[in-house]
Amino acid sequence: MRRLGSREDLERLREEALSKSPKRFISLGMGTASRAHGAEAVYEALKEELAKRHLGIPVKATGDHGLCGYAPVMVVFPEGILYHSVKPADVPDVLEAIDKGEVLEKLLYTDPITSETYIYEKDIPFYKKQMRLVMGLMESVEPLSIDDYLCNGGFSALAKAMFDMGPQAIIQEVITSGLRGRGGAGFMTGWKWEDAASRSSPVKYIVCNGDEGDPGAYMDRCLLEGLPFEVLEGMIIGAFAVGAHQGFVYVRKEYPLATQNVQAAIEVLRELGLLGEDILGSGFDFDIQVVRGGGAFVCGESSALIASIEGRVGEPRSKHVHATESGLWGRPTVLNNVETLANVPHIVNKGGEWFASIGTKESKGTKVFSLAGDIYNTGLVEVPMGITLREVVYDIGGGIQGGKAFKAVQTGGPSGGCLPESQLDLPVDFDTLTEAGSMMGSGGMIVMDEHTCMVDVARYFVKFLTEESCGKCVPCREGLKHMLEILDRITQGEGTMEDLELLEDLGYVISNASLCGLGKSAPNPVLSTLRYFREEYVEHVRDKKCRAGVCKALVKYEIVPENCNGCHVCFKECPEGAISGEPKGVHVIDQQKCIKCGICRDVCKFDAVRVV
Repeated sequence: MRRLGSREDLERLREEALSKSPKRFISLGMGTASRAHGAEAVYEALKEELAKRHLGIPVKATGDHGLCGYAPVMVVFPEGILYHSVKPADVPDVLEAIDKGEVLEKLLYTDPITSETYIYEKDIPFYKKQMRLVMGLMESVEPLSIDDYLCNGGFSALAKAMFDMGPQAIIQEVITSGLRGRGGAGFMTGWKWEDAASRSSPVKYIVCNGDEGDPGAYMDRCLLEGLPFEVLEGMIIGAFAVGAHQGFVYVRKEYPLATQNVQAAIEVLRELGLLGEDILGSGFDFDIQVVRGGGAFVCGESSALIASIEGRVGEPRSKHVHATESGLWGRPTVLNNVETLANVPHIVNKGGEWFASIGTKESKGTKVFSLAGDIYNTGLVEVPMGITLREVVYDIGGGIQGGKAFKAVQTGGPSGGCLPESQLDLPVDFDTLTEAGSMMGSGGMIVMDEHTCMVDVARYFVKFLTEESCGKCVPCREGLKHMLEILDRITQGEGTMEDLELLEDLGYVISNASLCGLGKSAPNPVLSTLRYFREEYVEHVRDKKCRAGVCKALVKYEIVPENCNGCHVCFKECPEGAISGEPKGVHVIDQQKCIKCGICRDVCKFDAVRVV
């Protein structure tokens, strides 16, 4: 691999890569989600079968394609035929179909609601309503193939930024774009860069925050695993714009594949001269180091992250001085989220006005969400800002599984809020979600059906946040602990009506008095559920009842005789043998043996099991 000494060298390498780039190939998602579903075995089977058949079709092991609930996902290019849930045993049939120019129907996506089958990826509703900007190259670029990235315009933005624009013009373009931080705070990226650039310090730093600690969130992980060059290109452009010569990628400790791919990508760029001294002959020196996360949720907070990089305990500090003035080792520091930096090459190439034309007045561009919960299409989605929650849940997510009713959607991770059906037509943007009692956060979105207890949901997230609190400030440390004790009492049937008022009072105190963003947003799950689902709290306290059948101290399962046809399924599935009855006869639950697991209700197809 030769070192690139100029912009012309970069373009010559791009032309060489384009001359070798195959038009026909198989793209197989190989991110962490796909590997958990057996993608590595499928990849090996593909290589073996292709060699056996002497088919000259290359296989690209890419990042996850987004439709994670149906992984492993395979797309045949240039046609764009998508196959899902592929097993090693399916590989011969897939290759046979490709060789004959046919379609293997058994692996095509079928809509769970309409039963319509789709051949091409672009037609599947999950993809059709998305706008994939930062994720656009996920299926055509192998994570560590510099040739693939160059063939798709990689590092053209860096060359343009360095030789056609300069630092001030770059910053102005980012300001014009309206790009706001995708890590949760939503601060204007261009303003942050402008402030750092104005500092006279000879030493400055840029940090990429990949410490994604929200339960159910994996946007940054997928970008770092699948498109590390895109993130690193954005980071180099940012460093050039603000005058930083050293960068750090802070990756969550639990992300081994992301860490591995980013480190390997950095080595590739060093060999090419796209990192190091005199990048592309511009006179600009810059290098990047990977730092493993401290294993704590609070390390995603900017000041705690900086402390962790410095080798100190990951605790937040008061932000009367911003990191752009005094950050890492007291030097001006720009800290941006993974997704934020991945947007930068697109903004430089296409212009700030182009980016600002997407989204809403105050929230520009697209946002990547990890869509999870009680829906058919779980996975990673990228949508334009301003899309409604209803479109995300039903058009992209495919709706609620099993024909159940929608209950709530939680956005923004454990510190986000839970929004009811009445809020489904809200546009997804920073300010609207905040006004509704939730938040954008880093991009987690969890959908819940009617069998979800909102009091228990609030208790779950407060428990998580209590355990993850660094304990530095009293409001967060003691307030969350007390809030959890109250929620535990309520779910055990021991709460009082005064507890509901106390929960609200505690929530407002913790929000206003906590030191960092974790504490300030931690009461959101409680305050939002009290706001929209207060009747469930009242039922727990006054009626000693959990309508969802989740809080075991408050529920009892009974079989409705007139609905029971004696199918015997609940009898067979009950783990404690608590159900008795003959086949085709009415069944009965022994309350002494019942552990209230709810399996009987889940398996009953005749609505014969009820919660009382």
